[in-house]
Amino acid sequence: MSQPPGASHANRFASPEQVGGELRTAGYLPDERISSVVYLGDRLGKPVLVEGPAGTGKTELAKSVARMTAMRLIRLQCYEGLDEARALYEWNYSKQLLRIQAERAGHDRADWSELQADIFGEEFLLARPLLAAIRAPDPVVLLIDEVDRLDVETEALLLEVLSDYQVSIPELGTITSTQTPMVFLTSNNSRELSEALKRRCLYLYIDYPPPEREREIVLSRVPDLDVVLAGQIAGVVQTLRRLELKKRPSVSETIDWAQTLFLLGAEQISTDLVIGTLHVLLKHQTDIEKATAELKKTR
Repeated sequence: MSQPPGASHANRFASPEQVGGELRTAGYLPDERISSVVYLGDRLGKPVLVEGPAGTGKTELAKSVARMTAMRLIRLQCYEGLDEARALYEWNYSKQLLRIQAERAGHDRADWSELQADIFGEEFLLARPLLAAIRAPDPVVLLIDEVDRLDVETEALLLEVLSDYQVSIPELGTITSTQTPMVFLTSNNSRELSEALKRRCLYLYIDYPPPEREREIVLSRVPDLDVVLAGQIAGVVQTLRRLELKKRPSVSETIDWAQTLFLLGAEQISTDLVIGTLHVLLKHQTDIEKATAELKKTR
């Protein structure tokens, strides 16, 4: 995925350390690896493929990069069955039909070639996220969220578009980007992505954070929380993630739990308190029952 000919690409960051500092200012706490990959993605003009468990901050990374660079965020939320019309562009058929009817009402015999040239103009084009990012006059952050949910055919379309940052529209010609978007693709590993897509991206895996980093994240989001309590929260969540659960608690759920305990006025963690608030961390009854049984053993 090379930079398109003629596209402008300004190096936005001087070093990975600058990236780390600005991400923190934007409310995201990166480790050195995250800062380095974001820096290289910008410098090389390459998309960043971010994989890892759900709720570990993959989407939030792209949002934070947009905030810290003051660039517009364009998001393509992927899902099974997403097609070219929803990802790239489509024509406003109802508006085209009204124009055809108006033209024919004003002329006894409307010339179809003239009419066709009229209705396939910019006025009738509906740009979806991929085309919007390519046509943007200024650099943008393009977030392609949960790319692993796409059909293989749509993934191939995505690869084609991002390879040269251009789109061919039969009625209008080829539209080539004049700037290189910062592209982030996220994946929850629900299926294996193609080697062609992976080969053209920088790769970043974001796992659940270690206890000390999760404590820091909790304190950044719930700043009035007691430091010791924040450490206990991170420790309990780490213990729960070691269980065989249908869905392990995400970082965002850790933050929700910390806010819950703060609102309840908790000063320290107890087994009864954890059991009584497990519904904030775990979202399957079987997981709650399993965690409750394990916690009762520790009494």
